[in-house]
Amino acid sequence: MAKYAILGGYTAEAWAKMVENPGSRETAVRKVAESVGAKLEQFFWSFGDDDYLAIVDAPDDVTAAALSVAVGSSGSLRNLRTIKLITQEEGRKVLEKAKAAKAAYVPPGAREAAGVR
Repeated sequence: MAKYAILGGYTAEAWAKMVENPGSRETAVRKVAESVGAKLEQFFWSFGDDDYLAIVDAPDDVTAAALSVAVGSSGSLRNLRTIKLITQEEGRKVLEKAKAAKAAYVPPGAREAAGVR
């Protein structure tokens, strides 16, 4: 399972409904995550541009995207983003591949010097 950060904000209408009927958003997020085969690891409210952050385990990108599309289509969220999180080990592998790719890359304007046409 991969980890994803899902973050964004609530609309004014959604805030008004939550003020009138306080409850656990974590329960709602956990239920929708489980409905697509994902698992809510943690849910936080936050200050600033974003009102919430959910950390979700999902078996693949399609599952994580389905979860985001489902909650985003409700109309009660704004600026919804889903970010795939990368472990330190995965990050090391990314850097190793980037090193190999960098050696093969010819930047714009350097075509003639590298013999690329």
